[in-house]
Amino acid sequence: MKILSVEEINERIKFDAKAFVEEREKLYMEDIEKIAVSLNRHTSDNPVILLSGPSGSGKTTTSMRIEQILDRMGVETHAIAMDDYFLTCDKNEMAKDADGVIDYESPYRVDIELLSDHLMKIANCEAVELPCFNFATQTSGKSGRIFKRKPGELVIMEGIHALNPLVTGKSAEFACGIYISVRTRIEASDGTLLHPSKIRLMRRLNRDRIHRARSFAESMARYKSVENGASKYILPFKNNAKFQIDSFMGYEPAVFKTLLYEELLGVKDGYAGFDNFADMVKVLSETEPLGTELIPDSSLIREFIGGGSMTY
Repeated sequence: MKILSVEEINERIKFDAKAFVEEREKLYMEDIEKIAVSLNRHTSDNPVILLSGPSGSGKTTTSMRIEQILDRMGVETHAIAMDDYFLTCDKNEMAKDADGVIDYESPYRVDIELLSDHLMKIANCEAVELPCFNFATQTSGKSGRIFKRKPGELVIMEGIHALNPLVTGKSAEFACGIYISVRTRIEASDGTLLHPSKIRLMRRLNRDRIHRARSFAESMARYKSVENGASKYILPFKNNAKFQIDSFMGYEPAVFKTLLYEELLGVKDGYAGFDNFADMVKVLSETEPLGTELIPDSSLIREFIGGGSMTY
């Protein structure tokens, strides 16, 4: 686990913020370009790429960026969201607890039988009709989109349960795994270490406000269940991945200082569990602010702050 101090972040922001952003973006791109080169060498053995990571890790952007790199290499690549294989809520009996409440992090939210069948057919270059899931109504349906992989093409299947063999069946026979998450802790002046889960939470606070009309209090209330789900259903399978990516951008706390800090302070007195997020607020309180104008349109961070060139 890497550690980056707030002091170092502030020094880089003050000295040359533009260079700091460019350096971190370059390191991320170098990581995924190396992975793309390796994937290109093994298209016949691993025509399916399973990309997993906890909520807020940057899976969607990373799958799109790897797809773009492979396409430029001459390897036609298709990204498919595993979320579209979610079952309609009232059919999620296996995902419900003793009180009949759905665990939204459960692998049983996925139509496992359909997904396993499709993965096998995709690997064998057979046609499938891709499903679609409506998050607003929490219902699944057919997309009308018929997909058939051609020999030599790659498919990236991205989702939180992509590395769980319960969900993806016998895909180890034809698939290669990638695990992505924040793997860096931020150190405050008093030695407090901000856990990667809180960095991912900062990402979700802003994303959910923009794209899901969810208040900070609502997102913070979901934090415990989201991280419990990650511990039970995602982290145990990360070693099934051939490649691992740290998606942390060293400058991002400075961006979230600008976007989140004042509003978080406004939630402080009205949210009973706010003390659980004191470490996050402390780190932000000590961090120099950075505006969004220096963040590239294609940056992974744009997945969470908006204004990017990719469609999510």
